Amino acid sequence: MSIKNIVSLGLLLFIPISIAAERLEWGALAVFGLSALAIVPLAIWLSTATEELAVVTGPTIGGLINAVFGNATELIIALVALKAGLIGIVKASITGSILANLLLVLGLSMFFGGLRYKEQEFNRKVAGINGSTMALAVTAIVLPAMVINTSNIVEPVAISRLSLTVAAILILVYGLTLLFSLKTHSYLYDVGVSDLDGGHGEGEHGEGKPNIWLWIGVLLAATIGVAVESEIFVGAVEETASSLGLTDLFTGVILLPLVGGAAEYVTAVRMAVKNNMDLSVSIAMGSSLLVALLVAPLLVIVGQLIGQPMDLNFGPFEAIAVVIAVAVVNLISQDGKSNWLEGVLLLSTFAILGASFFFHPV
Repeated sequence: MSIKNIVSLGLLLFIPISIAAERLEWGALAVFGLSALAIVPLAIWLSTATEELAVVTGPTIGGLINAVFGNATELIIALVALKAGLIGIVKASITGSILANLLLVLGLSMFFGGLRYKEQEFNRKVAGINGSTMALAVTAIVLPAMVINTSNIVEPVAISRLSLTVAAILILVYGLTLLFSLKTHSYLYDVGVSDLDGGHGEGEHGEGKPNIWLWIGVLLAATIGVAVESEIFVGAVEETASSLGLTDLFTGVILLPLVGGAAEYVTAVRMAVKNNMDLSVSIAMGSSLLVALLVAPLLVIVGQLIGQPMDLNFGPFEAIAVVIAVAVVNLISQDGKSNWLEGVLLLSTFAILGASFFFHPV
């Protein structure tokens, strides 16, 4: 059994502890911290089950499973927070997930991979395609803010209708990106799939393929576990943020993605250390695209259906932060090579943006 699996099994102890903390009213800060620790192993097991099922089912079905469950933890936490009426935190968490995947996940991967290998290479074409698609996502995030800031009076219903229209377009684009990557141009993504397959075939499973029913069970159990713990986590997030003097903006942009994206961090860094930078870049940029093109639009639509209307009107500072992140990543990834210094540059950009959100007045 791998060290990752041993650690993630050990961290499962925080599930009953966090439930007890909520029932026994140990305080918002304790409940927040314990539920966050409980979500981390569940997210890792959810990600692991997704990877294992992808190996069994092949690249096409496996790609669809990754598309559905790849960012399930972030989506579940956001849905629970949306249901609770924490719309400001939910919108900030969308921005935060994009920033964390592009800057933190990719930065950690390039840094730790670069410490072991002097220079690593990845598919420049795939990175370029992902970067171009992210440009559309940035447009969708920036546009509503521009409409409001360039108009004297904008009716809330107009922003709501614009958000629903943009959401529908983004979901359509995401469907087309799946068609592109899994069908018409799947050959561009073969390296990442073979690396993942090879990484599982040796060492973790030896001979034979993973047990499909076992991993379906793990996937369902982890998803239910994340849903339960998200209820506890979201229930304590506002009081915890208030007691620590944190704004909703900082909480959503920094804290929530750090909890929800734990699985991506572990997998991407692990692959980078194994010199599978193609897969690390795919995880980081693919997760950002999933959040921007699928998770955010779904939250807009679901919000309308459950009576918690959410729009895509992000603040100017959030929009600028996403533009900066996409621009920096596109500049660094355009040569198809990475080293530890480029990882430091991405991590530094994330740290500077994080500090800016911390001191940003609301």
